Amino acid sequence: MALHDELTSAQRCLDELLRYVKRLEQQLGSGGLEMRRVRMDADRLRESLALLRDADPALAKAKRPDLVSIPDTPYDNTLWTDSDDEGLGARDRHAP
Repeated sequence: MALHDELTSAQRCLDELLRYVKRLEQQLGSGGLEMRRVRMDADRLRESLALLRDADPALAKAKRPDLVSIPDTPYDNTLWTDSDDEGLGARDRHAP
C-alpha cells in the first residue's frame, strides 16, 4: 500500500477513535483524570498524524495547488465587443 493510502487509512481510524472518545465522554463525563488523559492522547495522535502528513514532500505538493499569476495590465477591449454591459443594458437601447 502506498504511503498516501496508509496515511488516509490511519486518518480514518483516528476519526473513528475520536468519535468513540466523544461518546465515552458523554457517558462518563469529561471531568475525570482518566477521561481527560484519553482525550489528550487522542488529540495528540491527531496532531502527530497531521505532522506526518506535512512531513512528506509528495503529499505537501499534492495539497497545495500551483499559484497562477494574473497580470495587472488591462484586458484587450476587443474581447468584450459581443457582450452587453452588465446592469446597464445594451449600448444601442434605452431603459424603459
